[in-house]
Amino acid sequence: MPTQAAEYLDAILHLPAGSTLIVHDVSWAEYEQLLEEMHERPSARVSYDDGRLEVVTTSGRHERIKELVLRLAEILATDSGRPLESYGGMTMKVKELKRGAEPDTCFYVQHAAEVTGLEEIRLGIDPPPDVLVEVDVKHSSTRKLAFYAQLGVPEIWRYDGTRMRMLRLSGTAYDETPSSLAFPRLTADMLTALLARLRGEGQQAILDDFRRSLQR
Repeated sequence: MPTQAAEYLDAILHLPAGSTLIVHDVSWAEYEQLLEEMHERPSARVSYDDGRLEVVTTSGRHERIKELVLRLAEILATDSGRPLESYGGMTMKVKELKRGAEPDTCFYVQHAAEVTGLEEIRLGIDPPPDVLVEVDVKHSSTRKLAFYAQLGVPEIWRYDGTRMRMLRLSGTAYDETPSSLAFPRLTADMLTALLARLRGEGQQAILDDFRRSLQR
């Protein structure tokens, strides 16, 4: 590994949970090299924007929120008879744009049939995820939005630790919307209320209540 990339990796491996590292003037080659080595730190999210490298390490609270959101979506997909294919925090990068990012989690609903069985998503050939989830408890995902719009991601769910916001792609930018495009029955207020319960309840109790509410 090049010396500079090795130094970046060493700094990343020593980051405490819930912290952010920003480095400027990082080459695309160094960014790709770091991605290859980052299997040693799977709890980190790496983004790249024309030389600006940002690495965010996740906390336990962050991961609990992310997992609950995904499991709620899976329950809703099952209840509505729709497929859901999850690709987690997969790396999305485009060399020509000099940009790359990793959401906290992502999944396909409307285009699930087109990616079922694929081990890797080929951006520009396969459709982008139908929903990206960003948990902004310790950091902001604002800088990623322009890249997600360039990829054509139709919907983003952003949670700031207090409120869930749902964003729909409109032209080249995102507008806030009260309900989900992938799951019209699901509103931002519903997710906000369900996630607030994590402060004092277990995940399974919340999931069970949500499942029962759909049955009613």
